[in-house]
Amino acid sequence: MKKPIVIVICGPTASGKTGLSIELAKQIDGEIISCDSMQIYKDMDIGTAKPTIEEMQGIKHYLISSIEPTQRYSVADYKKDAKKAIIEVIKKGKTPIIVGGTGLYVNSLIYEIEYPEIEFDEEYRKKLEKQVMEDGLEKLYEKAKKIDPQAIQKIAKTDKKRILRILEIYHSTGKTKTEQDILSRQKEPEFDYHIYALGWDREKLYQRINQRVDIMIEEGLIEEVKEILEKYDKFPTAMQGLGYKEVVEYLNGKTTKEEMIEKIKQETRRYAKRQMTWFRKNKETIWLDATEDMRNNIHIILEGMKGEWSKKTQQRKAE
Repeated sequence: MKKPIVIVICGPTASGKTGLSIELAKQIDGEIISCDSMQIYKDMDIGTAKPTIEEMQGIKHYLISSIEPTQRYSVADYKKDAKKAIIEVIKKGKTPIIVGGTGLYVNSLIYEIEYPEIEFDEEYRKKLEKQVMEDGLEKLYEKAKKIDPQAIQKIAKTDKKRILRILEIYHSTGKTKTEQDILSRQKEPEFDYHIYALGWDREKLYQRINQRVDIMIEEGLIEEVKEILEKYDKFPTAMQGLGYKEVVEYLNGKTTKEEMIEKIKQETRRYAKRQMTWFRKNKETIWLDATEDMRNNIHIILEGMKGEWSKKTQQRKAE
């Protein structure tokens, strides 16, 4: 019995995933399941570049604006929710299209990674946060490097969330994140994932990112952050996300508006570079030239669904 096909469209931020996925969905009677760790949060629209109702063009989207910004949301939570959405779409006789740039979320599905239930130790998290405040993040980065040198290779020295995660996994289970990952990848994927990524020339992609940040500021990103801070009594977990923490720093008087904007652009460019590196490691990924006519890329995906793409297409690499 053939496994149901699930299309995955990934790639770096600002690469055009939203536009391509919506046009594809219209052609193949598909529905879109977000694979973005920030678009999952309510009230965070501008800074996460959520597609508007108009942009969705009547295509149903899942896992967008699903939870409060104050909630913790893990990769395990995402995998469970995404698979539920996939099954719902398939039952309708439609094709699920996974769309987003969060590499961990993509891998949790395509490699059927099982995440063990790790109890969240709030006291240990507070202790780590205190160490960051007192000694800086670099010391914890070095500690994580000693515990799990393989996992730390994929993590930037400024990526607090993932550095703390390495420490928390080891603290809770006695196993490293790398050991957990090996143990977790022993299950056959339930669906036939066809994985595509949008590739850009780096300089052109950076120009798109800079332009997108300017548009976000014009559309009211600063006002959006103010409203979130006023709405929630507890400081939202999601405010540590890219684009939001920089605005919070600005509102707290730690940077000027110009410095804030430049920092968002710089950090977003760095994030995009890490995304490209991450998706290049997925050998199953077929790279699409984002500068080509969208119809050509949709044609490649349609041919892939029929199993007729060429070896040349499979070996296409991002610039």
